[in-house]
Amino acid sequence: MMRDHGGNIDAAKALYGGDDWIDLSTGINRVPYPLPNLPAHVWTMLPTEATKEALMQVARAAFGTTAHGIATAGAQAAIQMVPRLRAPGHAKVLAPTYNEHGAALLQAGWQVDEVPSLTALAGADLAVVVNPNNPTGQFYTQAELTQIRAQVGLLIVDESFADPDPAQTMIGQLQGGAGGLIVLRSFGKFWGLAGARLGFAFGDQDMVARLRDMAGPWPVSGAAIEIGKIALQDRAWRDHSVMRLSQESAAMDRMAQAAGWQLVGGTALFRTYDTGAAQASQEHLARAQIWSRIFPYSSRWLRLGLPGTQAEWKRLSHALDTI
Repeated sequence: MMRDHGGNIDAAKALYGGDDWIDLSTGINRVPYPLPNLPAHVWTMLPTEATKEALMQVARAAFGTTAHGIATAGAQAAIQMVPRLRAPGHAKVLAPTYNEHGAALLQAGWQVDEVPSLTALAGADLAVVVNPNNPTGQFYTQAELTQIRAQVGLLIVDESFADPDPAQTMIGQLQGGAGGLIVLRSFGKFWGLAGARLGFAFGDQDMVARLRDMAGPWPVSGAAIEIGKIALQDRAWRDHSVMRLSQESAAMDRMAQAAGWQLVGGTALFRTYDTGAAQASQEHLARAQIWSRIFPYSSRWLRLGLPGTQAEWKRLSHALDTI
């Protein structure tokens, strides 16, 4: 299974040259949470059990759950551990989607089938749903996911892009730590601090204990813990960002439509368009030093994150106007 990702700005520079690039190839918020001043001890001392638990208390409150959980080095670290929770069997991944889920399962010895519909997940020993999906933005309700949860051995719901619209997330179904479900959340995407490498996995007590053993005693840095504690509690910043992202994603859709592109789907953090010819569209944007994301399974789809400044919006607008 091919592992390809956005964020590969080095490849863009190697192909097209230049240094003044706008990287819109990911869904990372380009208006990040402002970094707080951090006390010196987060760099000089190992994180304690008390500080790790303090972060988890904040995370539970922010995400709306009382479930057991663990902080990890980004959601990616949890994705790589989840296949080892059970002996390898038959896994199904709702596709197309983020390719690391299938790749991690294959690497751990699972038989992996990519399936095109939620109902096709039935019967799997382990099933994966990215909700909302990357790159289509497809969203499934709690009722739909609860129904499929009863038809699989273990359901993994990756909610890495759920923060702008959290009303229907499955994390609320974990109250009391019910089994058969693991929910993953990302910090780096919505809060725009991907370099902090912070994410979370929530589930029942037994599964979280096993993930904790796999992750080791210090799965995230002291700095990431401190930043997460502060940012996750900042409701005013969160609410303002949700409103801004909603307005700006709609503005991007209007710009894309004017360029002749059709919306495939997306979230408030990224938009995916049918451009007719994805590689040619990527090359056009690259000549303006704007990097985008295309996919090996579609010759037509191109995904764009949202620009972060007025200057970036202006450059993107001009590039789209000249298509």
